[in-house]
Amino acid sequence: MKRRSFIKDIAVGGLMLNLPPGLTAQGGAAPKLAQVTGEDPALITKEAVAILGGMARFVSRGDKVLVKPNIGWDRTPQLAACTNPDVVRALVEMCFEAGAKEVTVMDNPCNPARRTYVRSGISKAAKDAGAKVPYPNDHKLKKIPLNGQHLKEWEIYSDFVETDKIINVPATKHHSLSRVTLGMKNWLGACGGNRNQLHQDLDFAMVDLAAFFKPTLTLLDAYRVLFRNGPQGGRLSDVKEHKTVVAGVDYVAIDAVGATFLDVDPAELPFLKIARERGLGESDLEKLNVEKRTL
Repeated sequence: MKRRSFIKDIAVGGLMLNLPPGLTAQGGAAPKLAQVTGEDPALITKEAVAILGGMARFVSRGDKVLVKPNIGWDRTPQLAACTNPDVVRALVEMCFEAGAKEVTVMDNPCNPARRTYVRSGISKAAKDAGAKVPYPNDHKLKKIPLNGQHLKEWEIYSDFVETDKIINVPATKHHSLSRVTLGMKNWLGACGGNRNQLHQDLDFAMVDLAAFFKPTLTLLDAYRVLFRNGPQGGRLSDVKEHKTVVAGVDYVAIDAVGATFLDVDPAELPFLKIARERGLGESDLEKLNVEKRTL
């Protein structure tokens, strides 16, 4: 079933499946994650997806795909406040190679989009690879039933539901409220409305949003990591280079691994505990099957 039809059925019938795509096929075992380290952000991205079976596992011929990076802040790539543009470009290229009909790259930034899209380098990188890169348009906001345990409905940009597949490609950063901002926190960038209200119960909101969007693939950019003064940073001294990406279908597991790049124990993060208890994925590092490679 196409994602657009599936989301429509959710909205109409109130049905919400908990597990991300591909997780149920594992027979209950923790799914494999790919963790690749190397000098070239694009090459390690392509290698991580190859370990998982290639982009054709996630994107079918004729699909409309939306790639969701973090383009939240008016910062250059060196400052690590946004997703690495070379990682985004590589994902777009792989989607088209797998037969995607259309690829859109989009976020709802905290700073003005006309600045963040350019300064982050993501707009040019995505367009050079053939993607559409629209600014968020409030006329496309729709109040959609999320059927979450905390969030029952919210205003969501229709771009994120009128698509077949979503690839989540967050940055790895410190955050003053949630301690870390990784894949599950990245979904606030698909929302409109008064997002400050989401911060009042942020851990629950993050989990409900992740459960709703169900990314086909999550690839965490940990090439440059903003380890303090997040989420927007602003100083090179706040950045460490890990030159790594982590990819998989279990977004809970990926956030658990991502926390370690920030020297945070995943067991200390409430949103991971909530997600694991809801059966959305695995956050116990000892139970994860991570294939690591260095290029």
